[in-house]
Amino acid sequence: MHVHVFPDDIAEKTVGFLAKEANAEAFLNGTVYDLRRSMDIAGISFSINQPIATKPSQVRSINNWARQIEDDRIISFGTIHPHFEDFDEEIRRIKGMGIKGIKLHPDYQKFYPDDESVFPIYECLVENDMFVLFHAGVDIGLYPPVHATPQRLARVLDSFPKIKMIAAHLGGYDCWDDVERCLVGRDVFFDTSYVIDYMEKDRFVRIMSMHGFDRILFATDSPWKPQADELEKISSLPIPEKAKEDILYRNACALLGI
Repeated sequence: MHVHVFPDDIAEKTVGFLAKEANAEAFLNGTVYDLRRSMDIAGISFSINQPIATKPSQVRSINNWARQIEDDRIISFGTIHPHFEDFDEEIRRIKGMGIKGIKLHPDYQKFYPDDESVFPIYECLVENDMFVLFHAGVDIGLYPPVHATPQRLARVLDSFPKIKMIAAHLGGYDCWDDVERCLVGRDVFFDTSYVIDYMEKDRFVRIMSMHGFDRILFATDSPWKPQADELEKISSLPIPEKAKEDILYRNACALLGI
């Protein structure tokens, strides 16, 4: 549910820069070709690209490219920048292109999710029945403050009870106490990207179980984690087989109409 790819001419340079900034290892070179190779190795049928516009001027071109790379196995969300003036027109445009949601990264895009200045974007997403996937919690490549805390995402849910929200990184990377206190049990999906190695396995299972396995989405944050390894970690968890099937594909297929 959560991978990142880039245009071929900038992929390797972009991934290299991001890896250096985060002091993290990249397992793919950031191209669509390399992602498909990884999917073949892991036995993954679909991957959902989650692009981010760090400037308003990038929004339309990124969305056009996101649609262009879609094929029988690669699906892409779109992007909106909070300072992009024609967000309502763009949301309607990408919906018409078949894009089902957008990715927002409050740290990179420098906004707080519960700031009322971005509420019109949420209103437009609700009106158009589109998803929003938030980066949630700490971003290891960026300095504080943390913009998308579980508390702030909970306030968005309070203000927009019909919003179709996905909170990445199990609701908030390295904010697990607040995830349990503010988001567990709410009407929001969590994805599993980049968390299973950085928290106690018992807590990982507990949060998913308390929240409901039917609201958990398998995700890797590729290229930052190997898809095959992350798949194996979910498959080996001490949870019912039905829960594994829900996490690995049933929930996402239902959401995306696959």
